[in-house]
Amino acid sequence: MSEQHFGLVDHSNTYPPHQDHREEETFELSEHGELLYSEHSNQSFSTKRPTYEDGNTIDWLREENAERERQRCLKSQRGARGLLLPFMDASRMWFVIVLTGIGIGVTGAWLDVLVKWLADFREGHCVHGFFYNQPSCCSGFDAGEICTDWQSWGQYLDIQYILGQSLLHSVVYVALAVVFAGSAAILVQFYAPYAFHTGIPEIKAILGGYVLDAFLSPWTLLIKALGLALAVASGLSLGKEGPLVHVACCMAYLLSGLFKQFRHNEAQKRKLLAAAAAAGVSVAFGSPLGGVLFGLEELDTFANESDVMWRGFVTSVIAAMSLQYIDPFGTAKLVLFQVTSITDTWRAFELVPWLLLAVAGGVLGSLLIKLNVRVALYRRHSALNDWPLLEVVGVSALTAAISYLIVFTRVQTSELVANLFQECDPSKTDYHGLCNPTAMWENVFLLIVTALLKIALTAWTFGMMIPAGIFLPTIAVGASLGRAVGLLTQGLQRAYPGAWVFSSCPPDPTVPCVSPGFYAVIGASAMLAGVTRMTISLVVILFELTGALSHVLPIMISVMTAKWVGDACGKDGIYSVWIAMRKYPWLPPVAYRDKGETAAQVMTPIERLVIIEDGCTLGELDNLTRKYNFHGFPVVRDAELVGYVTRDKLIEFLFAREPATLSTRRCTFSSRRSTAEDNLENLSNLVEEAILQLRKEQPQELVVDMFQKLNLRQILFTHEGRLTGMVTKTDIVALLNLHFPHTAALSELPGRP
Repeated sequence: MSEQHFGLVDHSNTYPPHQDHREEETFELSEHGELLYSEHSNQSFSTKRPTYEDGNTIDWLREENAERERQRCLKSQRGARGLLLPFMDASRMWFVIVLTGIGIGVTGAWLDVLVKWLADFREGHCVHGFFYNQPSCCSGFDAGEICTDWQSWGQYLDIQYILGQSLLHSVVYVALAVVFAGSAAILVQFYAPYAFHTGIPEIKAILGGYVLDAFLSPWTLLIKALGLALAVASGLSLGKEGPLVHVACCMAYLLSGLFKQFRHNEAQKRKLLAAAAAAGVSVAFGSPLGGVLFGLEELDTFANESDVMWRGFVTSVIAAMSLQYIDPFGTAKLVLFQVTSITDTWRAFELVPWLLLAVAGGVLGSLLIKLNVRVALYRRHSALNDWPLLEVVGVSALTAAISYLIVFTRVQTSELVANLFQECDPSKTDYHGLCNPTAMWENVFLLIVTALLKIALTAWTFGMMIPAGIFLPTIAVGASLGRAVGLLTQGLQRAYPGAWVFSSCPPDPTVPCVSPGFYAVIGASAMLAGVTRMTISLVVILFELTGALSHVLPIMISVMTAKWVGDACGKDGIYSVWIAMRKYPWLPPVAYRDKGETAAQVMTPIERLVIIEDGCTLGELDNLTRKYNFHGFPVVRDAELVGYVTRDKLIEFLFAREPATLSTRRCTFSSRRSTAEDNLENLSNLVEEAILQLRKEQPQELVVDMFQKLNLRQILFTHEGRLTGMVTKTDIVALLNLHFPHTAALSELPGRP
C-alpha cells in the first residue's frame, strides 16, 4: 500500500499552521438558545471543535458529542426558558426543512417550464406569444386538429420549398443546440466549476463526512440550475434528475446558514442535507416515497437515524406538493410518464422476454459504465482536458446533427420516453408510426439504433464540463430496447395466435394481448439497475414515475436480475466508480469479507508512522505541525502508547505560547508524570479521550465494519500496551477500492470536485 496515496496517518483533516481556533467552552445559552462559551476558559482543549476546511473530513464523535451537550444545556434551563428554548431550537430545523421543500419544488417546476420552452424554440415559435412553448401555444386546439398558432422556422420565414425548409430547420436545430450547451459550459467553467456533472458522488461523500463547502455555495446553486436548463434543452444525452439533488442540497445549505446551530455543527448540517437530497429525488421524478428510499439505499443516511428519515419524508412531501401545485406538465398529476396499459394482467410467457431485457440491462449498464470510465480517462490525459468548452461545443454539434437524422432522437428525451411508455390508442395520434403493424421491422431497427446511439453519446457526455444527470438517458436506452422487444413479441403473437405459448391470450383477435409500452418500462428499470445498481428505491421510483402499480412484480424481477448480471460484469455502480476516481474518502456500505487476512495486512506499522515522543520540546512539536499536515499523531514513551493527539489541538496550544520559550520547555502527555520541573509542560488535556485500540490479529472484516458503523477516523493497534501500528479511514477506503484499477485517476488537478 503506497504511503504517497494513503499516508502514514489520516490526511483528511488538515489546517494551516498556527491558525487561531479559539472556541469557547464554558456552557452558556444566548437569547436565541445557542450555546455560548467563555473565551478565556482554562478547561480542557478536548471539547473544542475545529474549523474544517475543504478537503477535510469531520470528526463525527466530536460533533455528535457537542450536539448532545448543547441539547443537554437547552433542556437544563429552568422555567419558561427551559420550555421555549427546545421548542425554538426544533422550530429552526423545521423552518429550514419546509423552506427547502417549497424552494426545490418551485425550482424544479420552473426548470421544467424553461427546458420545454428552450427545446421547442429550436423547432419554431408561437405566433401570439413569444414565451409560449408548443403545448401552451396549442392548448385551445382539439386532439388531431392542426395547430396554426405554432409555426416552424420555415413557415415563419415563408420558405416554400421543402428542401429549403429542411436545411433551415436542421441549421437552426444544430446552431441553437451549440448555443445552449456552449452557454452552460461557459457559466460552469468561468463562474462555478463545481456545478458540472451530476453532483450525486460529491453529495454521497459530503454526507459521509467529507467537507466541500464550495460545492454547496449560492453561486454554485444559481449556475447549476441555469446551466442545467440550458444543457438539457440543447438535446445532449443527459438528464436533470441527479443535478436536482445537488440543487436541493445547495438550497438547504444556504438556508441552514441562517442559524448557528447548523453553521457550528457539521454532523447536524449533514442530517439536514440528507433530507434535502430526498426532496431533490422527489421533485426530479415526482416520487416522494422514492426520494426517501433513495436516501436510505443510495446515500446510506437514514440507517441509524429515524429522525433523519422522518425529516426527509416531510421535505419530500412538501416538495412534491409544491411541484403539483405549480403543475408544470399541465396534467394535474405527479406522474411524469403515465403508463396507459390496456390491461392490468400479464401472462406467464412474457417472463421470458422480460428476463432477456433484464439480462441485457445488466450487460449494457456495465458496458456504459466501462465506456464512461474510458472516456473520462482519455479526457483527463488528452488535449480535451485543457479545452473543455471546445469539447462541449463539438459534442453538442455532433449530437444535434446525428439526432436530427433519426426521428426518435430528434425530440427531447423526456418526450421520447413518455411516448415509448404509451400504449396504442385509436383516439390518439400515432407517435411516428409506432402503432403501425406494417412498419414493425422499421420501428424495431430505429429503436435499436436509438438505444445504441444514446449509449455512446451518454458515455461521452456524462463527465463534460456541464451539469449532467444520467437517469433520463439511461431510461431512454432501456425504454427503446424494451419497446423493440415488445413490438417483436406482439408481432410474434399476432403471426401465431394459435400457438400453445399464447394460449393464455384472449380468443378475440381484436383484443390486444401484449402491451409493448410496458415492455419499455421493464427495459428502463433493467437499464437503470444495471447502471446505478439501485434496487428497492428504483422499483418505487418507477411505479411512482409511471403509475404502473399493478405491474410492480415484473419490475422487481427485472431489477433484481439486472443487478445480479451487472454485479457479475462489474462490482460498482456509476456513482461509486466516480467516487473512486475522484478519491473521495467515502466508505461504501457494503459487507466486506476477508479471506483470512488480519488487521496487520492493512495497518501502517510503527516504523512508518510519524509519532510524538513523550518528553520532547515544544519546539519539536512546532516543527512537527509545520512539516506534516496529518490529522494527528500517536504519542509514545519508550514505544508504550500514551495516547493520540490531533494536529489542530497542538496548533491551538502552541499559538498561545511565546516563540522564544518553545525550544526550552519540554512537554509530557501523561497525567501520571510529575510536572514539578519548571520547564515541563503537561499536555495531557490534549490527548483524545475516545480512541479505539485493538490487537493486530483482529480480522480485517471486523476492522472495516467498525469504520463503517462507528464513523471512525483511525484505530491504534497495541500489544501489551506497546504501539504496533495504526490504520486510518483513508487506508480502509483504499482497501475497499483495490478491485478498481482507476482509483484516484481524476484526483490530480486542484480546483475541481
